[in-house]
Amino acid sequence: MAGRTGALGSLMGLGDQIMASGLARGAAARGKRIALGDGRRIVWEKTSFDIFRGNPNVAPPGSEGAPDLEWLAYYKGHRLYNRRVGDRWVWNLSFRAKPGEIFFDAAETAAGMRHGESFVVVEPQSAQWKTVAPNKDWGVANFQAVADRLRGLGLRVVQFRSEQSPVALRNVEQLATTSFRDALAILARASLYIGAEGGLHHGAAAVGIPAVVLFGGFIPPAVTGYSTHTNLTGGAQACGSLKPCKHCRAALAGITIDDVFNAALRQLSSPLVGEDSKARREAPLAALGEGCLGSACADPSPRSPIASASPWRGELSSPIRGEEEIGAVHG
Repeated sequence: MAGRTGALGSLMGLGDQIMASGLARGAAARGKRIALGDGRRIVWEKTSFDIFRGNPNVAPPGSEGAPDLEWLAYYKGHRLYNRRVGDRWVWNLSFRAKPGEIFFDAAETAAGMRHGESFVVVEPQSAQWKTVAPNKDWGVANFQAVADRLRGLGLRVVQFRSEQSPVALRNVEQLATTSFRDALAILARASLYIGAEGGLHHGAAAVGIPAVVLFGGFIPPAVTGYSTHTNLTGGAQACGSLKPCKHCRAALAGITIDDVFNAALRQLSSPLVGEDSKARREAPLAALGEGCLGSACADPSPRSPIASASPWRGELSSPIRGEEEIGAVHG
């Protein structure tokens, strides 16, 4: 989950929108477009127009009467991967995120090349305006230590800068971005992304970039993680607490600097790193959780390949199946 939201749980974040593009992947090849809404009205938000721009698989508002639609009940207030119960999210453990797609035009692609390529992007903060931020915050000092060690190997380490980026890592190259799409166009030229679960980790999957993603104990990587990423949990189950949570802090504390640094080296040594991002996106997907390092990313949720069945072929009002409230005693 990522991207600025208004009232907690009301709006879809940028990460939510990218996941929707993954659910819609391949629709145009079948002669279809996915209508995100309630079966009568296509429900988009401001961020939807940014993420779905140029996407032939997604039908925009105003297309409700078109004959090529397949409806998917994934919109504001109706996420498929979770539901709110009190002060926590209950995760739908049968949901599997599929890498999304971002369709850049020629100008965006050219702009994305202005900072070169083959760099490591490190993002030290999750969305600080959310109440769940402390449950996903590994600590700036830890990210700084990882960045320093990578730089010590002669690697180019960068951080995106925007009006929503209050923390600048020391001695790390700062890349100014004009929008989230601009950041993703630049990210498409990277060798690796390191950061918390959120919009940029979904973006990395969408543009075919490997990543080391810190999940901690808030959300299970089996639900919103990707097989091409190394997903670290600190060995904890996901509790979904929407308030600052001791369980989540302990999970993040269980992820060491060595865990993240070694995971980064493993990703950077992959034969796919350095190849064209399109080739990386088309690489076969292995079981979720591949590349985990010991207890730092242990997750009791079942691992399975991403399902090939179209997830929108069901009743719009069907309840979440396979849901489980994990770690309800924590908080």
